[in-house]
Amino acid sequence: MINYRHFFGLEKEPFKADLEHDEILETEGLSSVAKRFDYVVRIGGMAVVTGDIGSGKSTALRYAQVKLHPAEYKPLYVVATSGSILELYRQIAFEMGLAQASSSKAAMTTLLRKEITSLVVEKKIKPVLTIDEASLLRLEVLAELHTVCQFEKDSKHFLPVILAGQSSLVDKLTYRSSEPLASRVVARSHLEGLDREGMHRYLAHHLNLCGLKNNPFEEAAITAIHQGSGGLLRKANHLARGALMAAASDQSLTVNAEHVRRANTEIF
Repeated sequence: MINYRHFFGLEKEPFKADLEHDEILETEGLSSVAKRFDYVVRIGGMAVVTGDIGSGKSTALRYAQVKLHPAEYKPLYVVATSGSILELYRQIAFEMGLAQASSSKAAMTTLLRKEITSLVVEKKIKPVLTIDEASLLRLEVLAELHTVCQFEKDSKHFLPVILAGQSSLVDKLTYRSSEPLASRVVARSHLEGLDREGMHRYLAHHLNLCGLKNNPFEEAAITAIHQGSGGLLRKANHLARGALMAAASDQSLTVNAEHVRRANTEIF
């Protein structure tokens, strides 16, 4: 098999997810998430970020979070599961570097609130909790999660929280049992797929990061990637990379719609 990177003169693997902050293309959706993230952190509130699978939620959160100065903030990042509230508390405790654990929800809640208060009041460091894949959280977890955010009879907002997940997260927050948590939400952002022009800029940006100035994708190929991915970044990355491989296999320096079609047969 022909090495497509060598064939196209790419300096590194294209369309990667683990980009550095200054390599991420700032789209309208990403900017929206970053602004709301900043607002919630400043006032100590709660934000909800939703989007389809592969829409760039995690990338947007990384982009927003990198602006937190380590001398002033302690980012806490956990990936939600369908487990109990106690499991979630243990994940948060692990992120905080706490070795202690308990099988009591009350004890864990007290432990976390005590540590958070110590960080804010004594060390002057504000923790920022991001729960990714929050749409996986059980309703009973959403019904209790607000209790870890209550400080000094709920008069202090020491723990900003960002919940990120699929659109079903919003549905779960509309349940009556979730009302105490939902009432804390002060900002919401939903990530849409890129439009056709946005996809053109996205592909060109990633190729430029790899040292390729001339875009080998024909207009029809860009349209095929946009339509095949629905504008969602993860699938667009797979299609674009696969299409480059198909073009290199054909010894073609241009990528056409047929190459994209062949790439699409390899993925879900």
